[in-house]
Amino acid sequence: MRKATLVWLLASTALSAHGSETSTNGSTGAKTSSASTLSVQTATVSAGAIGFAAADFPVNQSAGSVILTVVRSNGTKGAMSVTYSTMSESAVAPTNYTAETGTLNWADGDGSNKTITIPINSANVFTGTKYFVAKLVAGANSILGSHTTTSVIITGGTTPPTPPEYVIFPDDLPGAGSNGTDPVPAGAGLEDTSHPDHVIGNGTPSSCTSAAVVAAVKVGGIITFECGSAPVTIQMAQTAKLFNNGASKTVIDGGGLVTLSGVKQRRILYMNTCDQSLVWTSSECQDQQYPQLTVQNITFSGGNAGNESNPEGGAIFALGGRIKVVNSRFFSNVCASNNPNLLFGGAISAFEQYQSLPVYVVHSTFGGTSSLGNTCNDGGALGSIGVSWTLVNSLLDYNHAESGGAIYNDGVNLNLVISGSQLEYNQATTFGSSIFFVSDNVPGSITITDSTIKGNSGGTWYDKYPSISAEADTPIIVKNSTISN
Repeated sequence: MRKATLVWLLASTALSAHGSETSTNGSTGAKTSSASTLSVQTATVSAGAIGFAAADFPVNQSAGSVILTVVRSNGTKGAMSVTYSTMSESAVAPTNYTAETGTLNWADGDGSNKTITIPINSANVFTGTKYFVAKLVAGANSILGSHTTTSVIITGGTTPPTPPEYVIFPDDLPGAGSNGTDPVPAGAGLEDTSHPDHVIGNGTPSSCTSAAVVAAVKVGGIITFECGSAPVTIQMAQTAKLFNNGASKTVIDGGGLVTLSGVKQRRILYMNTCDQSLVWTSSECQDQQYPQLTVQNITFSGGNAGNESNPEGGAIFALGGRIKVVNSRFFSNVCASNNPNLLFGGAISAFEQYQSLPVYVVHSTFGGTSSLGNTCNDGGALGSIGVSWTLVNSLLDYNHAESGGAIYNDGVNLNLVISGSQLEYNQATTFGSSIFFVSDNVPGSITITDSTIKGNSGGTWYDKYPSISAEADTPIIVKNSTISN
């Protein structure tokens, strides 16, 4: 749940014998205003009078709370106090806000503004506006001025989008994704594969071959499978490589039935805009828009980059263009073992994404059980240099690394966003049993929302949160999440 604070500051205050009061339209619940005369107690100038800073305080439902400012004007002599309470109108507690009561006190000579914070419920989304009222009552020897009541007007959010319907993997292995239901960013969801450019197979398992996958990926485009109604594993005899002069966008959709296996011998999928053998198509290969790759509804298992020239990214190595992962699973993928160099990403290794846009990982699983975790020197599941990541409703557990048991994120101007996800039971021997994060020129940040990070073990350098290694000045924004040992 996103939270913000709406603060209204009073530019000037003055007592007035006139104001406005509100009434409710019985049929619509809408708030209307009409001119009226307020009954205002006459205060001695030296003592002053107390009232809300404004007759209305507007707030958006997504803000999470509203702050009401109460002022003491035209004098500060003597101690004064008021009690406050809220009253439901078209906005009702606790559905739309949390009812609050309390007391505000001013000492002799105190003319400072006081505030009342009222939580706003963003879970029950509505359209239009609703309002409730806050009221002040004078304490002993205290005097009220203008705006003894105020209306908090809540503007409703839009109806949340219908959660996507992901295909379910009909096997005994862990499914894709966490239990999270956070919204998926625009452009991060499933791609339409209803009109494929290539269909691998003719309806039988034996027709779905490694050679067919390699040929289709080389050309690119929308790739689907017809391998029968039961789950099938395609043992890759060679790595499928995405050529830069092929289709600008490639989508590989396994329909929840297909596993691509590296048989613990080779990497499964490779894209690299700066690899001459895949055809250079730009003088700016490190920052070119295409090709763009989406893998969805598919499983990658047993990928091994140990024999590759760049021995990282056991399942997928992606440099340049963009890569997106949706509703997919990654089991037992590894980078090179016993290699003294920095190697990134047991499952996915990513570099040089177009215009520094993030890699999206949505409703996907990396590991799932203690026997299925992914392993690499740096970033058991995900590893990168110079790449930002956005993880939504995903599960990363039982992965292993020297640093970054689940995620290794290093570079400049990085942002790691984790939403609705679970990072659990990952292991590291040096730093960051769940996350290793270093943004070299400091502006980078980590944002963790609606997520659980627990049970990760090993490593050191945990200045702010258990299992997260980052520079002391790295902003780590945590919202509605649990981070524990």
